[in-house]
Amino acid sequence: MHDNVVVVGIDGSEPSYAALEWALNQSKERGARLHLVCAFELPTYATASVSPIPQDSGQYLRDAAEGMLSKAVEMVDGHGVEVTSALEFGDPTEILTELSKKAALVVIGGRSTRNKFSDRLLRTASSAVPAYAYCPTVVVPFHHERKFQPIEHIVVGVDGSEHGRRALQRAVWEADRWGARLTVLSAIPIAYNPGMNAVVSDEDILADAEKEIRAEIDSVLEGRDVKINVHAQRGNPSYVLPEFSKMVDLVIVGTRGRGGIAGLLLGSTSQMVLGQAECPVMVVPKKVRDGDDVGPSKRAE
Repeated sequence: MHDNVVVVGIDGSEPSYAALEWALNQSKERGARLHLVCAFELPTYATASVSPIPQDSGQYLRDAAEGMLSKAVEMVDGHGVEVTSALEFGDPTEILTELSKKAALVVIGGRSTRNKFSDRLLRTASSAVPAYAYCPTVVVPFHHERKFQPIEHIVVGVDGSEHGRRALQRAVWEADRWGARLTVLSAIPIAYNPGMNAVVSDEDILADAEKEIRAEIDSVLEGRDVKINVHAQRGNPSYVLPEFSKMVDLVIVGTRGRGGIAGLLLGSTSQMVLGQAECPVMVVPKKVRDGDDVGPSKRAE
């Protein structure tokens, strides 16, 4: 089993501090240790040529990283959560991925409503870490007008696959942990086919999908008292889930594990949702295994 630790990546940006606040509250609900990580590395030649830095760049970057980490530790100190921190030299994606092998959850900052251009340059970890991680990753956007905790409403996308079932299980756990409502969504891209539609209607397809969802819920519920709404509709989940993100506090999706470059370039549902969602997104990777973690009541035992 992975350790009951919530890891959060710190880089001094608004989204990373939003992620820190989210991770702190999640640690409280889990009774988990909160581990802050700030990773830094020397710039490439190309970067240094357009953005001059002091000659002793290594020490300069280390001092800056230490300052960011110290500020973050001060922000979460005294909130009733065990806090540890580490300053790491290396690629942030590689470091957070390595930590994900034993952590219960990794939390990182996502998009910011303030500077979309810098997001494209700096938020690469928010796409890469969920693709490579061994535990669920939560990507938290920075939003000036919305607060995403306490979590009151969660939506999870399912499609009848094994990775969808794992996402559903984590969604049930989170809903139980926060006392939140859970919407289980299956968005089905039903193509128009005159021959097929003459025999099977859209209503029949959606009714069958809803029946399968309810059976899947029963398989992961574990006797928990969770308010669940099942919703099957026609549409592409890559577009439907971001629409739901405007109205809920957390979106949960699974991934088939086509991570790395393939995941980034092929436009999987999880990558599309990460790029468009307006609330935090939890990505449950294919690498997650039964027994890696347990739900809140089991943890308490």
